[in-house]
Amino acid sequence: MRVPRPRRPRAPRRSRRESLRRGIYVIPSLFTVGNMLCGFASVLYALHNQLERAGYLILIAGFLDGLDGRIARLTHSTSEFGKEYDSLADVISFGVAPAILAYQWSLRGLGRWGWGVAFLFLVAGSVRLARFNVKAGVSDRRFFTGLPIPGGAGALTLMVLVATMSDLGVDRPIAIAAAVFVLLVSILMVSKVPYRSGKEFNLRQRWPAAAFFTIAVVVAALVFTTVPALALLLGAYLVSGPAEYLTRRLRRRPAVQSASQVQVTSAIEPSQDPDHP
Repeated sequence: MRVPRPRRPRAPRRSRRESLRRGIYVIPSLFTVGNMLCGFASVLYALHNQLERAGYLILIAGFLDGLDGRIARLTHSTSEFGKEYDSLADVISFGVAPAILAYQWSLRGLGRWGWGVAFLFLVAGSVRLARFNVKAGVSDRRFFTGLPIPGGAGALTLMVLVATMSDLGVDRPIAIAAAVFVLLVSILMVSKVPYRSGKEFNLRQRWPAAAFFTIAVVVAALVFTTVPALALLLGAYLVSGPAEYLTRRLRRRPAVQSASQVQVTSAIEPSQDPDHP
């Protein structure tokens, strides 16, 4: 007599909702992979002295880097894996790629000093990313502590793009000036200078006519003169952090001095009272 075999329990079918949820979690990672691809391609083009293509690929990587985080927040698919994976991609696209781009354009004319400056930029960018990941949940979301690494990468990239578009010759004084600029950007990234994050910017609130006109002018400038407009905007952003930091420090000094004067006068006044024993 044939004994029937026990049937194996069927694996539960994945519901459409679970499949959709997994697909939503993959979408931000695809933008991160695109960011990494642009950084890797930029390195290859820079090594073959195709500097303009390499620079534009870094700018595209910055655009994709801004999208992956926003899409993850909109779809509620943020995760620790996505945060760490995004940081690894940023090291390539905004650390390695702009350092090699700046080195191929002018820093290699300085010999060991040139590649040392480029390496310092990479170190500063990686430290900036590590500090951001550690303080992501405890810092004020309105400000970045130090210049963000996409801003530092954009500064080096736009420096090279503006120079190549204007056919600027690369001699030793230009190479030294470029090295000083790279060092300043590196210092800003690892500094504690606060930079506006723009996360308090809300499109739903009502804007006055002057602000709307300013935004329209900026958008038109970006469309018709992309690289010069980006260079001006990024230059203003680089200066805004130290300027706001110094302004706050100067405003705090009079308040601290007045408070100390009040304490001193309150301590002296009783002894000046003739009725005081």
